[in-house]
Amino acid sequence: MAAEVLDGDTVRRWCRLSADALSQTRAAIDALNVFPVPDADTGTNLHITLMSAADAAESLPPGAAAAEVWHAAAQGALLGACGNSGIIVSQLLRGLADVCASESRCDGEVVARALAHAAASARAAVNRPAEGTVLTVADAAARAGSGAASGANAEDGGQRGLAAVVTAAAAAARESLARTTEQLDVLAARGVVDAGAAGLCVLLDALAAVITGVRPEVFEVPAAPAVTARAHAAPAAVSSYGYEVTYLLEAPAEPVGLLRERLDLLGDSLVIVGGEDLWNVHVHVADAGAAIEEGLRAGRPRRITVTWLGGSESTGPDGSDGCGADRRDQERTGFAVVAVADSDGLAALLHAAGARVLRQRDAAGPAMPALIEAVRQAGTHVAVVPNADRMAGLARAAAARLGDEGIAVSVIPARSPLQGVAALAVHDPGREFAADVAAMGRAAAGMRCGSVVGPDAAGRYRGLEGDQVRVIAAAQGQAAITLADVLLSGGGELVTLMEGAGAEPGLARLVADEIGPAWPGVEIACYDGGPAPLLIGVE
Repeated sequence: MAAEVLDGDTVRRWCRLSADALSQTRAAIDALNVFPVPDADTGTNLHITLMSAADAAESLPPGAAAAEVWHAAAQGALLGACGNSGIIVSQLLRGLADVCASESRCDGEVVARALAHAAASARAAVNRPAEGTVLTVADAAARAGSGAASGANAEDGGQRGLAAVVTAAAAAARESLARTTEQLDVLAARGVVDAGAAGLCVLLDALAAVITGVRPEVFEVPAAPAVTARAHAAPAAVSSYGYEVTYLLEAPAEPVGLLRERLDLLGDSLVIVGGEDLWNVHVHVADAGAAIEEGLRAGRPRRITVTWLGGSESTGPDGSDGCGADRRDQERTGFAVVAVADSDGLAALLHAAGARVLRQRDAAGPAMPALIEAVRQAGTHVAVVPNADRMAGLARAAAARLGDEGIAVSVIPARSPLQGVAALAVHDPGREFAADVAAMGRAAAGMRCGSVVGPDAAGRYRGLEGDQVRVIAAAQGQAAITLADVLLSGGGELVTLMEGAGAEPGLARLVADEIGPAWPGVEIACYDGGPAPLLIGVE
């Protein structure tokens, strides 16, 4: 039977189902992520945010009042929110709690009002809101919920129950999501919907499933199109500001208003959410130190993270290397490295280089609890080598959480498996922590990487540098050789080839035999067991 009210137990079930649904869909949402910066972590950030909300709601004893559950979920989302979309969604959850927690009976009409309040408060939290984003979809869901509550959309004179409201909101969100592609130029150029908006649709579908008792077999996310030459011609826009800065801020409301004005002058993508003297701040800036100083002027910032949006480095405040790792805690020798691997060959290579390996079993990557536990077991000073964009966001969020436990974590900017191998090649556990992390980061950033994937439906192979197409060829070997030449055209002394799943026999050796005479003086190393037909790294 459909639920008539959204009580405390139902809120708990919704938060947990949302977290589980985002665990299933986060890789697909990450693949859509091109706005405001193409850092491929929106699904991961939303998953982390909802896990925090679900954990907080479930920490209350059975029978806790609905108001307590709402407040716990909203506070958990605020504390655990990651990234631009995660912080906005945490404000949506807070907006729902503002209305629903104060009502003795949270029925359809109350939820409709709550959806409208949540959409308005999330929009108010974003300094320069853009259409075609999660804000647009939240507005559409709120309008549909209000229409269903008033009976405006019912031919029989009004079905105003809770199930009607949430199903109308979820359906309208899906319709609005499809239109986001044409509302933002960067989405149109890539042929994708907005990633944050896709995540919100998953949350609303989960809410409808909990209320109606009808759970979908899968939670749908529109697929990102295959990388094409068009995508190479029209790359995703990158923020003109180099750093993403986030922190929790303990401060009264008045200085936060002034902080908002000052941060708006420093950068873009500014979002500040929260209340009751605790705020979550997110901004993209050219000067990370200035953004942190403004937080210090307003109150007491903590869980400070600074991420280089170009993907070539990740540093913390005051010169620390990575999220949650303060240089003052790093004056020691000896530490551990945790690396993520998505193939047996890569896992063996990373293990031989001295890393504790967390094996990735599917495209979604390891779950957040598994990564946190792996770091806890590694020690008090840990470098994490994510080896993929989609894992970097998860690693940074884990670093922020573990920083509160006194564990210093630095995230090495390894966007591909071979960059992780390069980082571990210079790892020296006897060196001072910050110095070794810096050396590993430079080694990862100094490698140009590519991969050969395919075939596609037409039987063609693509050679990619990062996610950009560099060559399309009918033969796997031709694509691999041409891609290697492209990567070497920028100079290099060492070429690393890793042959793997889907490779024609001897592919790596074929490439080595071709580029050896063409690029004299270049050293070539070959390995087996990679996650793609061929990975190529040039240092």
